[in-house]
Order: sequence, then structure tokens, then C-alpha cells
Amino acid sequence: MDQLSPIMLGFLGSLAAGTLTAVGAVPVLFGRIPSRGTRDLSLGFAAGVMLAASFFSLIIPALDAAEPRFDNGAAPAAIVCIAILLGMATVALMNEKLPHEHFKTGREGPDAASLRRVWLFIIAITIHNFPEGLAVGVGFGSSGMEGGLPLAIGIGLQNAPEGLAVAVSLMGEGYAKLRAWGIAALTGMIEPIGGLLGAGIITLSEPLLPWGLAFAAGAMLYVISHEIIPETHRSGHQNKATLGLSVGLVLMLFLDVWLG
Repeated sequence: MDQLSPIMLGFLGSLAAGTLTAVGAVPVLFGRIPSRGTRDLSLGFAAGVMLAASFFSLIIPALDAAEPRFDNGAAPAAIVCIAILLGMATVALMNEKLPHEHFKTGREGPDAASLRRVWLFIIAITIHNFPEGLAVGVGFGSSGMEGGLPLAIGIGLQNAPEGLAVAVSLMGEGYAKLRAWGIAALTGMIEPIGGLLGAGIITLSEPLLPWGLAFAAGAMLYVISHEIIPETHRSGHQNKATLGLSVGLVLMLFLDVWLG
């Protein structure tokens, strides 16, 4: 693995993380659907993993990468702050301009009556998953295995409950088990594209490293705040969701320190 280029590592790492979306959705094929409380606990865990990854695997390395380039102590912080906001704004713009549909809150974005609901779901999940692949790619592009492996493992772990949530929600919309699983699996395949892009940009242009790391963090923070946490609090399972978030956060912190 060490002989592979950072771009290939970014692609393979985000592919592996994205594949766990399909693995997480497997229980629906056997009719073993966890309770809503268990699903909210799992999604809370996913939010905790992403939150820790955003800070410990992306924002702090972005500050470390920016500091040697500037004598002014405020400049690295300003760059990282701007890049975080740009990442959040980009996903917010995608959320606003692309027609899509959420499982609970319904249709958002421009009117798209001609699009079938399945494609609206896929677009919504694509908006969600792309920043995760981007983050993994940026991690491998910036620091090779040391920077990317904790991110790939952490995001892979949080992809599993997300895949299950997607498949269960699609079944609730009337889709057959196999089709619901297939769509859930397909949504994870956007992550290798994000991984390839993130690793490629960082590898080809080193000055973009702090910008890329913080941008990926901002994109993930938007997804956490706009999508995952609200979803876990809609059905009265806030305590379980918060417990899951706490466990996911400390687990990702442990993995980052241990593997990174």
C-alpha cells in the first residue's frame, strides 16, 4: 500500500469507505430492520465520527499546514476559517440548487416534478456523501496512509448506519428489499469520485493543502448540522442520539491519535 500514489490511496480509501454503505444496508435483505431508536442511536454515532474527523483529522492539520507559510499568526487561522465557510457554503448551494427530497421533510430545491422520487432521493444522498469522500481523499493526498487511514476507517464506520437508514427509508416508500439495498449501495459509490478529486487537487498543488483540508471539514460540518443531527431528533430519541454521538466522537478521536 505504501508504494501506491496518494491519488490512488485516496481513491481506494474512499471506495472502501463508500462500500460500507452497502454493508450497513444488508439487514434489510433479511427483513431485520432495527427499531427507530436504534437507528437514531446509529446515526448519532455517525454524526460523532464526522464531527471528530472534521476537527482532529482536517481542521487541526489544516492549521499545521498553513502556519509554516506565514509569519503573521492570524493568517493561518483566517485561511482555515474562510475555507471552512466556503466548504459549508458550497454544500448549502448544492442543497439549494439541486432538486432533491428528504425522507422526513420532503422536497427541497427547485421544482422538479418530472423527476421520479427515487432520483430525488439519490440526489439528496449524493449531496450528503460527496463531502465524505472528498475528506478521505484530502487526507490521503496530504499525508498518505497516516493522514487518510483514520479518516477512511471513521467515515466507513459511520457509512454503515447511514446505508441502513437509507434502505429502511426507501422500503418505507414502497421499494422492494433488493431495490432498496441496491440504491443504498449505489449512493456510497459517489465517495470514490470525491476521494479521487480531493487527493488529486491536494497532490498536484501543495499550497492548496490547508484550503482543501478545511474546505472538506466545512462541507462535513454542514452535513452534520443540516442533515444528520436533525434527523436523529425528529422521533423523540434525542438521548440515544446524543449517546451515539458521544461514543462516535471519542472513538474517532482514539483512532486518529492511535493510527495517525
